[in-house]
Amino acid sequence: MNVFDFFSSPIGLGHITRDIAITNNFENISTNFVTGSGAAKILKKINLKVQDVYNPPSFIIENGTLKNPAKWLWNYYQYYRDCKNISQKILQKDNPNLVISDEDFASLTVAQNMKIPTILITDILETHFTKGLTSFIEKKMNKSMQEIIKKCDIVILPENGDDQDNIRKVGPIVRQTNLTREELRKKFSFQKNTIVISIGGTDAGLFLIEKALEVITKINQDMEIVLVSGPAVDRKFENVRNLGFVDNLHELIFAADLIISLAGKSTIDEARAYGTPAIFIPIKGHFEQEDNAREQGFVFEDINRLDELILKKIEEKRNPVNTDGAKIASDIIKKLMD
Repeated sequence: MNVFDFFSSPIGLGHITRDIAITNNFENISTNFVTGSGAAKILKKINLKVQDVYNPPSFIIENGTLKNPAKWLWNYYQYYRDCKNISQKILQKDNPNLVISDEDFASLTVAQNMKIPTILITDILETHFTKGLTSFIEKKMNKSMQEIIKKCDIVILPENGDDQDNIRKVGPIVRQTNLTREELRKKFSFQKNTIVISIGGTDAGLFLIEKALEVITKINQDMEIVLVSGPAVDRKFENVRNLGFVDNLHELIFAADLIISLAGKSTIDEARAYGTPAIFIPIKGHFEQEDNAREQGFVFEDINRLDELILKKIEEKRNPVNTDGAKIASDIIKKLMD
């Protein structure tokens, strides 16, 4: 039996959900996940093997804006060093045939030093958090990241486009469901026009929950509001269905009539794959979310016209996008194992 270690970044839930989508296509392959926070909780809920050992730094968000990105970057560097020590111990103990990393660069560094084959899954090839004087630290980190990427046997991008060097573009990687939309709506008891509000694995999206609920209350139409607040938010909100932390957001997205979310890559891809109309509001100053949102036609300032967007999007026709990204990615991984 092939054995490999799968290191998945616990910063948000998008990494682990696409990693689950990939491993759902494996047979007779033992996967040892290494992650932390909400990502580890999801794996435990669906009975997958996981070492819950990573403790990522939190973003500081005020009124939807990322504050002190230089400080966050410094905290991330300290976290990276901790992850290197943790992954070194794990890899020395496991001695796997292959290391797969979803944006966990620490494990890739260790594995490459140990001459273990590596696969990286990522949707970013460099970061742009800082400006001005502090950006030189980020530039140095980006240079190191580029060197790690070049040393990978394969880099899997969940994008459409042509392959280049060791980069394989496989299209969106999303979880599949065997149920129809009607079956899912029945399962979740969705009877009215249903809006799902989701903020991922951190509390960074609290501003979006508060604003969306305020706006929907003023719209005052007969809509059902389903809130997926994730593992980091304990607060309960009135006049909504508080689902808290779920391991099947993709099914809720499919069943919904509208999704309102931060601009995480995996949530965007799942909404596109299932054809669910969506509004994506990025954290202001979070370059990755702002880029993702812009591709979908949104900017942070759209939070001030949520009423208009909700009324427009709730009437929009569904337009599902076919994607075999998870299957293609799993085939690439299996081929490297042979």
